[in-house]
Amino acid sequence: MFDIINDPNRTSHERLKALAHYVANQPGAQKTGEVNNHIHTIYSFSPYTPAMAALQAWRAGLEAAGSVDHDSLGAAEEMLLACEILGIGGCVGFEVRVSFKSGSDGKLSPFADRKINNPDSPGLVYMTVQGIPRHFYSKVHSFLEPLQEARNRRNRAMTEKINQKLSRAGFDPLSYETDIVNHSKAAEGGSITERHLMAAVAQRLITEYGKGSALAEALGSQFGIVIPPKLVPLLTNEANPHYLFDLLGLLKTDFLPEVFIQPGEDECIPAEKVVTFARSIGAIPAYAYLGDVADSPTGDKKAEHFEDAFLEELFAELKRIGYQAVTYMPPRNSREQLKRVQQLCFQYGFMEISGVDINSSRQSFHCPEVLEPDFRHLVDTTWALIAHERLASINLQYSLFHPDNPLAQLDLSDRIAAYAQVGRQIDPKHSETSCRKMIRQKVLEAYQNGKS
Repeated sequence: MFDIINDPNRTSHERLKALAHYVANQPGAQKTGEVNNHIHTIYSFSPYTPAMAALQAWRAGLEAAGSVDHDSLGAAEEMLLACEILGIGGCVGFEVRVSFKSGSDGKLSPFADRKINNPDSPGLVYMTVQGIPRHFYSKVHSFLEPLQEARNRRNRAMTEKINQKLSRAGFDPLSYETDIVNHSKAAEGGSITERHLMAAVAQRLITEYGKGSALAEALGSQFGIVIPPKLVPLLTNEANPHYLFDLLGLLKTDFLPEVFIQPGEDECIPAEKVVTFARSIGAIPAYAYLGDVADSPTGDKKAEHFEDAFLEELFAELKRIGYQAVTYMPPRNSREQLKRVQQLCFQYGFMEISGVDINSSRQSFHCPEVLEPDFRHLVDTTWALIAHERLASINLQYSLFHPDNPLAQLDLSDRIAAYAQVGRQIDPKHSETSCRKMIRQKVLEAYQNGKS
């Protein structure tokens, strides 16, 4: 059954049908109270279909799960329907890279030459758009399509550079269509990322050398890659079930930089444009905090300094641009880093959104940190995000930040608390249509409670 649920070549309908059959014959997982709003799927790069991502979250005891893919909203419908089948909360968004290179006056920004939260590119920033109302999905697809096209032009150029490097090592060239596009969901609105390119290289190496010591030795002799000590036992182990992802992570840090081409502003458009678009559809634009990295949870980032040295200046710029939230990952950073982020979010009135970006089979779906006192409020913001998404799908006025929201008079923390209460009371197995009357009533009750 898992083979069908996680088969990227099956239709979404087939995967969801298999999921429903599987769940009907399984006892419910014990809920932990944990949540995760940032799970990548096959619509960017991940070992999981949306149905499988939701199932893995359910099996881990999560009470809510959200899909976030790079430059794509392709997973959204399947993710929400899968969460309904599983009886857990669901939400969707997408992630893009945007430019911070120009200021509001059109002149060069003070952030143009700084590495902010993007290890590959100074002046470019990762951000998410969360809580997207369902009736705007087609508008999102249209908005993202030219960004995908620009990215694919760059992908083709990088593939040419990869082939030059492979040729020098005696390998046949990769076919962009056969080895990369055909292993993506580009035909269904998915994106093609640098991970797709490195996965194609990894697969070529595995085909040539098999998994294990011969491949590990070839990395050094053919490409000059020194394997870090902690990866040696993993890449010399033929039975390692995560072999492809471990190899891919190494290639991303030690192969990709030599073939990487910096994206232009046709692909990474100015941040203001994405923020304005997100707010126009009632979605929530969020800055993705990275922070100085000591050890990467996904294994594909080197220790490096990012935005911590100028965080106050950056938050002021986020407010000016119009961001409404900051998303961060409690397992990734130190308590000191995140307490500082939390204080700045309070100072600037930003919603805090939690999510661990799962894109490797080695990663756990558990995130027990969100249950600790310092981060427990992130569970509430997840339920508020879910309520926001459902409410804005009924009436844009009910989106969390709409100026005419019935709760607009409340402080953001009180508004989030009211929405979290609504989110928890929604029966996740009810369709959006059948929830309309109930949700509207809950908002009115929250409004009355807020006034009293």
